[in-house]
Amino acid sequence: MNKDETKGAWDQLKGEVKRTAGKVSDNESLEAEGNVDKGKGILKEKYGGAKERLASEFNNAIDKTR
Repeated sequence: MNKDETKGAWDQLKGEVKRTAGKVSDNESLEAEGNVDKGKGILKEKYGGAKERLASEFNNAIDKTR
């Protein structure tokens, strides 16, 4: 797991906490902020995974040429 994937997972957790706190307190703004944070976290985690796979494929291709 790379830095982007870890940060994405953290943002998802933070977003879920905010979303739940917003629901419980009937604070639509906090709930919406939580949804945004969670969405950003999902994107960061997917980006990190894609970056990891691309680096792995690149390294495999380089290894094959040696």
